[in-house]
Amino acid sequence: MSENSNVFDRSSRLLLEKPYWIAVAVVLALILLPVAVWLDLRHLSNESLMRQANDLNAVISEIRSYYARNVVGRIQQNGGETTIAHNYEEIDGGVPIPATLSIELGAIVGTKGDNIRYRFVSDEVFERRTRQRLDAFEAAALSSFREAHASEGDTVTEISGSLLERQIRIAVPVIMGQSCVTCHNGHPESPRKDWKVGDVRGIQAITVVQPLATNLFSFKYLLAYLLGAGFVGIAFIALQWRQGKQFLIVNNELEEANSFLASVSLKISKYLSPQVYKSIFSGERDAVISTERKKLTIFFSDIKDFTVTTERLQPEELTRLLNEYFTEMTSIAQAHGATVDKFIGDAILAFFGDPETKGAAEDARACLNMAIAMQRRMAELCQEWRKRGIENPFQVRMGINTGYCNVGNFGSEDRMDYTIIGAEANLAARLQSIAEPGGIVLSYETFALVDDMVRARPLEPITLKGISRKVVPYAVVDVPSAETKQQVLEENTGRFHLRVNFDGMELNEERQIEAALKSALDQLRRRRPQSGSA
Repeated sequence: MSENSNVFDRSSRLLLEKPYWIAVAVVLALILLPVAVWLDLRHLSNESLMRQANDLNAVISEIRSYYARNVVGRIQQNGGETTIAHNYEEIDGGVPIPATLSIELGAIVGTKGDNIRYRFVSDEVFERRTRQRLDAFEAAALSSFREAHASEGDTVTEISGSLLERQIRIAVPVIMGQSCVTCHNGHPESPRKDWKVGDVRGIQAITVVQPLATNLFSFKYLLAYLLGAGFVGIAFIALQWRQGKQFLIVNNELEEANSFLASVSLKISKYLSPQVYKSIFSGERDAVISTERKKLTIFFSDIKDFTVTTERLQPEELTRLLNEYFTEMTSIAQAHGATVDKFIGDAILAFFGDPETKGAAEDARACLNMAIAMQRRMAELCQEWRKRGIENPFQVRMGINTGYCNVGNFGSEDRMDYTIIGAEANLAARLQSIAEPGGIVLSYETFALVDDMVRARPLEPITLKGISRKVVPYAVVDVPSAETKQQVLEENTGRFHLRVNFDGMELNEERQIEAALKSALDQLRRRRPQSGSA
């Protein structure tokens, strides 16, 4: 059984690896079919001719023997004198009349011819001659010939047979000629004395039998071809059935593997940001240690006094509250296109600019919109949490910075993490630390890209290890409405930059702006004469 399985397996692999063998087999089968038919037809013709030759040889030999014995021999025995009579055997030198010759030849042909029988029969025989028994076909043929006044050349045919052989019978009329009429009407033993020329005396019946088995085995080449084709077909069907069974098993295994992989990938997606997950499973990013330096906008948030809050809540309630917070914030981050790097305790690190970016300005604006949406959602959550009995709900501080960081896969060959490193990421965490609860603090690099979106006030400069310059933080004060934005005057040329926000402007600010503008005008006026003289 195993050997057969190995043969099927090898055959299956051969057909799968080299399918052109199927085409070769089909072409060969198409070529061999007409060849087999031609060989069988030739063999059939040879066999048929051989049987006919053998039958004809036997018949002729018997006729020759009959003629030598009953004609030539009897004449010689009577000294050359002869008498033509139906009872020639009783007369010395007698030879048979044509009717007697036909009857006796029929007996000879029927005995020596294996597949051919000949009968000369009539329902009106001489008195001392044995009466012949006509079968149904012979009687019907004789009757029809007489009713139709048949002539030479008329025939009656019957084709019959069984499952294993076929038979054809042909009857032709024996027409009385003048010599026959004279002989019969004048013979004392003739059953009739009123014969006329053209009367039907009897019939000649020829029967040819052909066994089907003979013809069947004559097509030995075609049978061999069909047997071979049948064997190949059965083998091919068995091979296809086996392959189909194997394919079904493989498909089931693949479906199970796909279901398992889909389940695993769904679980893995919970540990990766959508952008990273998509880039890995689409083949855009390889799981190799590699980094690149990019300009990113980094977001860092932290819960104020989280340690104190944990002491006031039960672990189960704290876990549920923290998971709810992370779920809400992550949903907002994903909606704005952020790459959520990691959760560090109660802190969230996210960034814009990799693996997808819309440019530094758009990334910064998207990050600020995200932070604003988060703080607004936190205000709603605080109300809900207070209704649920949380006395001191979470208050979140947020920091945003724009700068160059190294981003990519960090770690070892066996374990790596997609993240960012660099002083700019640390600056975002530092900015968060100086923000008010519920507030957002921006670096100048970020504020310069989003200054038309929010009102912000500068804070005291800070320093940070790894950054040589002093950093001026900007605390977001308000998000102007559309009407407020219309109260901002901006004018920019190559050497002139003017931006005045009239909304909420106090008197001392107006005087400072007026003085600055007046000083600028005075300097412009003093330069005009010098320019003119030049």
